[in-house]
Amino acid sequence: MAISTYTKTGNKATISAKLDKTVFGIVPENHELLKQAYVAYLSNGRENAAQTKSRGEVSGGGKKPWKQKGTGRARFGSSRNPIWRGGGVAFGPTGNENYTHKLHVNAKRRAIRQALSLKADSDAIKIIETFDCKDGKVKSTLKLIDKIEAKGKILLVVSVKDNLVERATSNIPDLKAIQAKYLNVYDVMNADSIIMSQKSLDIVHEWLGVNHER
Repeated sequence: MAISTYTKTGNKATISAKLDKTVFGIVPENHELLKQAYVAYLSNGRENAAQTKSRGEVSGGGKKPWKQKGTGRARFGSSRNPIWRGGGVAFGPTGNENYTHKLHVNAKRRAIRQALSLKADSDAIKIIETFDCKDGKVKSTLKLIDKIEAKGKILLVVSVKDNLVERATSNIPDLKAIQAKYLNVYDVMNADSIIMSQKSLDIVHEWLGVNHER
């Protein structure tokens, strides 16, 4: 399937790029797989920084608050009981929780193919011959985006993300630059427009194409 290609300055190129149907032209049969890949991306990036102290870890509470009998009050052995203010937390996070979700490599690739196919079907993918940012200026990137009429949240897929690419894209709201080999369902599905260089497209074809799958 052919798609319009733009030059590095944003003009229409004379030659159209070809999208591999096994990557960009499949019909999603299992939307649940997309959800699993999306959730797995978020879960695998989650930090288990929250940590609370149990009643045994809270300092103090060594003395019995009042005697066992004769006060008319309920018996208590420690002021660090979870139902007391200043006491420990029952069943709180310990910092050792594992939130990762495992997804088979082939399932992950199928999910990315489905996401790319949905974007290709909605004409959200634009191909440029190359992303030229030799000066590393944001102004050049904004000019390119405006010229090819990329709207909304933009995902820029490049073959190599070096310091110049970082400088040319990091200060632009709603734009994220990513290397082709790190493409994922989360970024693809969240993007309104996807800009791919020809070289990054070749990498995606090599990585996700059925004929090249390993």
